Amino acid sequence: MTAPRVRLVTVTPGTDVTALCYQSAEPARATLVLAHGSGADQRHRVMVALARGVAGHGVDVVTFNFVYTEQRRRSPDRGPALEQAWSAVVDAIAADVPAPHRLVIGGKSMGGRIASMVLADPPASPAWARVSGLVLLGYPLHPPGKPEQLRTAHLSAIRVPILLVHGTRDAFGGREEIEPVFQALPTRVDCQFIDRGDHSFAVPKSTVLTEATVLASISERVANWILG
Repeated sequence: MTAPRVRLVTVTPGTDVTALCYQSAEPARATLVLAHGSGADQRHRVMVALARGVAGHGVDVVTFNFVYTEQRRRSPDRGPALEQAWSAVVDAIAADVPAPHRLVIGGKSMGGRIASMVLADPPASPAWARVSGLVLLGYPLHPPGKPEQLRTAHLSAIRVPILLVHGTRDAFGGREEIEPVFQALPTRVDCQFIDRGDHSFAVPKSTVLTEATVLASISERVANWILG
């Protein structure tokens, strides 16, 4: 696969973030905009593997940095700033996506959580009206060891279909915690649980599964869900 195309997106006047555009080798019918988690930027190996994997199955993929990672700061910005970045990126990318194409957003951990928060109360723009699905890759249901601090209040306001991919031993919420929450939502939710996977989908060596194998399976599932 060729190297992704690099483009800049203006979040606020004077503040740009980098987006990487992974083009499918075959004519695509959909575009997925994917955000990174709190601890690494869009060039982390898991993000790159997922983007390339999904693009390999007929879906164009765009990843991007939040402002804090673009500026090489360690601590994530506050929610409104993260949401503002999401709004700017979707507005910019949607302008390049042909109208018949499906537009789906999502992300790894925090990136997906912020996407879900924007979708719960989306901006009044034509771009956001086109978003037709949400992909959550390891949803951080609560901070590790703090199950009482649930991040669920906004979820019932989401109206687009959701694909949740989640490790069964995720410290941010195991299967027994997260499945009832998402299955109770008023929208369609499809779940794929990675057996013994952690928050980054790593599985014990005893399973004989490699990171590449697990991420390839997830990529195929995401692409098939988007195109299905």
